[in-house]
Amino acid sequence: MSMIAAFYSGKSILITGATGFMGKVLMEKLFRTSPDLKVIYILVRPKAGQTTQQRVFQILNSQLFQKVKEVCPNVHEKIRAIYADLNHNDFAISKEDMQELLSCTNIIFHCAATVRFDDHLRHAVQLNVTATQQLLLMASQMPKLEAFIHISTAFSNCNLKHIDEVIYPCPVEPKKIIDSMEWLDDAIIDEITPKLIGDRPNTYTYTKALGEMVVQQESGNLNIAIIRPSIVGATWQEPFPGWVDNLNGPSGLIIAAGKGFLRSIRATPMAVADLIPVDTVVNLTLAVGWYTAVHRPKSTLIYHCTSGNLNPCNWGKMGFQVLATFEKAPFEKAFRRPNADFTSNLITSQYWNAVSHRAPAIIYDFYLRLTGRKPRMTKVMNRLLRTVSMLEYFVNRSWEWSTYNTEMLMSELSPEDQRVFNFDVRQLNWLEYIENYVLGVKKYLLKEDMAGIPEAKQHLKRLRNIHYLFNTALFLIAWRLLIARSQMARNVWFFIVSFCYKFLSYFRAPSTLKV
Repeated sequence: MSMIAAFYSGKSILITGATGFMGKVLMEKLFRTSPDLKVIYILVRPKAGQTTQQRVFQILNSQLFQKVKEVCPNVHEKIRAIYADLNHNDFAISKEDMQELLSCTNIIFHCAATVRFDDHLRHAVQLNVTATQQLLLMASQMPKLEAFIHISTAFSNCNLKHIDEVIYPCPVEPKKIIDSMEWLDDAIIDEITPKLIGDRPNTYTYTKALGEMVVQQESGNLNIAIIRPSIVGATWQEPFPGWVDNLNGPSGLIIAAGKGFLRSIRATPMAVADLIPVDTVVNLTLAVGWYTAVHRPKSTLIYHCTSGNLNPCNWGKMGFQVLATFEKAPFEKAFRRPNADFTSNLITSQYWNAVSHRAPAIIYDFYLRLTGRKPRMTKVMNRLLRTVSMLEYFVNRSWEWSTYNTEMLMSELSPEDQRVFNFDVRQLNWLEYIENYVLGVKKYLLKEDMAGIPEAKQHLKRLRNIHYLFNTALFLIAWRLLIARSQMARNVWFFIVSFCYKFLSYFRAPSTLKV
């Protein structure tokens, strides 16, 4: 029997970020393996016109929870949604709900964070640093708390080449940053942000590093562990392969390429794409929760959940596999974009070709105006290019993460726990995983019917032909302009024409003699 599954039976568990990608998979795994757990508290706020209960209902009725309902039919009774807003220093939790959380919680999984790379520093500090500080304060008042598991990111120290399972200090103390965000105006924050983040690429990685420092400084007597996953992608095995429900990580790039918006990105093909399946992260998280509560390590342990050092896959290999899957199961059309080419290399080390991406978008918008419709392609393309530019830092570099604690934990698990809570990424077949990932994006995220693949292939063929015609016309126009302006270009052109004529004449002459 699984010791980990048995440990969570009868527990009251608090999950922040439960409505997010990883939070949903974490809840699903807990209910499926430990259906006898007492309750899962989730912090939720109304969003997009939905109440907290409606949001929970939507989560439980998704395809992700189909297997859970078979082993835990009363799952809806075991989720306790508590209104909370992490943008407020006190989370805006009512006194009654706060008292229940403080008196009943056994385990905390802190998954909530803003993952936007371009988020304003004030907002990123509030969600990734201040909220962590507030949650630690709550945890210190929980008499029944056994473990506090903080989800960080492997890129919190991406300014380093080799990263150990330790907490690295930041030049400015987190408390000073938190205090300054309360009185500095936005203009001053914008001015000092580049100086604060230093050689980190964005506010996300910087504030996640600050959050780790807060955990270290304010942990007190709590049993705490930190998990650092790399790029979190679709499920590998559980509850089924390829499940994904957000545009983060590679998912957005896959959709952009599959829909014809994106044909190349500036990347280093041999750089390691340190992708990690979300169910692998969840399995490690639950194992860490068990180990932290039962073995009570003397210090805060950090666990790297990465793939590059154990089972590396580079961006070039990943890009080719994505494109190969497009050929077998292309995405349904979004716009009839005149330069979509699925056979182009998705990964390139060259700079963006502005003409190749923006010119067709402008032409398409002109067509929309002529037909009385609202132009939208240029806006979509600009947003996409802006997003891809923020990813360039990560797709052009490789890192080395030590995994001593992760490997130690694996050795502590029984054979049954190693099977049920598998986080050994060495068993991952990348080609199979990436194919399932692309198909999962098509099926679960875009809600496309797999029966529409033949029609999508025909659309793909039309887009490819349009792309070839567009590039040929673009080349001829550029060449014509070059000939008109350069004597050397004209000489080269006349030489090529003369050579071709002589070459054809050579083969034509023997044919004439035979006759």
